[in-house]
Amino acid sequence: MFDNFHGNRAACETLSAMIERKRIPQTILLDGPEGVGKATLARRFAARMMGGAEKIEHDDLSLEHNRTLLADREKLVAEKRGDDPFLLASHPDFVTFAPDGPLRQISIQQMRLLKERAQFGPLRGEWRVFLIDGIDRANEQAANSLLKTLEEPPPYMILFLTAENPYDLLPTIRSRSVPLRLAPLSLEEMEAFGRERGLGDLERRVALAAGSPGLAASIDLAAYDRRRDAMRALIESALGVKPFGAWAAHSEKLAAARSEKLEPYLKVLYLLLEDLLHLREGCESIRNIDIRQPLAQLAGRTTFPWLREAVRGTDELVSNLRRNIHKNMALDAMVLELRETASG
Repeated sequence: MFDNFHGNRAACETLSAMIERKRIPQTILLDGPEGVGKATLARRFAARMMGGAEKIEHDDLSLEHNRTLLADREKLVAEKRGDDPFLLASHPDFVTFAPDGPLRQISIQQMRLLKERAQFGPLRGEWRVFLIDGIDRANEQAANSLLKTLEEPPPYMILFLTAENPYDLLPTIRSRSVPLRLAPLSLEEMEAFGRERGLGDLERRVALAAGSPGLAASIDLAAYDRRRDAMRALIESALGVKPFGAWAAHSEKLAAARSEKLEPYLKVLYLLLEDLLHLREGCESIRNIDIRQPLAQLAGRTTFPWLREAVRGTDELVSNLRRNIHKNMALDAMVLELRETASG
């Protein structure tokens, strides 16, 4: 139905039927896990509607030139980013807005620019398609600004929104959108995707991606292993299996690496904690399959109250990410608190 798109047949059929019947909602919300294909499906839909697939695909955020562009924009001061809001528009009638800046947020300046661009009709054909890839990363001002566009959209406009969790959005945004859930792919679908792409370390990539083909294709295993070594040392120290100094060595490296963000480390930490819980409860399915034995040994040292506190502490760090917290000091404090829980 949509070229080179894997999984989620029901969602694809629904979108295909909209095109065939020419009954297309003006705002479509695609929600699902990171990397499951939400933005990819929006681009495939737009290509079916308008043509120009090659130009539309040029705006894929996972492409090297777009990743470099976003990384370069992080170095700009906020005022400069505000004066030149981030968007991609290789195809004249397809526009992508994505989270920008060090905190990766959708800004009010971007939403104002969307409203301005939406006033102009299509240059070719009948439609203009806009994609906000990561609307759940919009701040309150940006979300309220988007609402003004949703209240009276021009007749030629189709707006795709993507979000990992739709309940992070304002209820008024959800109520003005037609929702479509994209579920993780099955093991068979993931393996077929990996073989088609010729991915190395396929078994490990599939386990880590948990049904998200985009993650399986894009994950940098060397960077992941480096972050995992640090988070594994954090857990070992937080459990009292190793002294605080074993974690401190990693903490010092993290402090010295100023360009390193905390968010990818916390994602790895969540996966390790999930694996510990599974192993503790006798579940065979884990994400870090290459270190099953050492994780099983750690799982034998954990208690449910300790795991609950570890997840709570990680949640708290995630909620504070937008406050530009001191990453290694925040992790140090978490380790010390969890050591007390483990010893109690």
